[in-house]
Amino acid sequence: MDWKSLMFSFEGRINRKPYWMYFLAVIVTNIVVAGLAVMLGDTLGMVILVPYIVFLVWTAIAVQVKRWHDRDKSGWWVLINLIPFIGPIWVFVECGCLRGTEGSNSYGPDPLAGAA
Repeated sequence: MDWKSLMFSFEGRINRKPYWMYFLAVIVTNIVVAGLAVMLGDTLGMVILVPYIVFLVWTAIAVQVKRWHDRDKSGWWVLINLIPFIGPIWVFVECGCLRGTEGSNSYGPDPLAGAA
């Protein structure tokens, strides 16, 4: 799967590795963008931060939807993030720790097929 499909499409499945690599890249990018925004000041910093946050929210939802698909669940499960305390813990366990469905499921072929 190429990076455009990973970050902008809501179809397909991904395993845990691209999921965690995406969030590692987000952490590094957040540090760089936040530092740049602080250096540029309030007004110009906001001009950079607002489009970045919109981009970040879109891509994070797309990546997490694909991870839910790998667990053979609807992408609507991303809404569990809105439940305080329990939601993020549930997402961490389901999307970040548990293996996806072995073999094909209703959302596509196994992303680990042939990787063993």
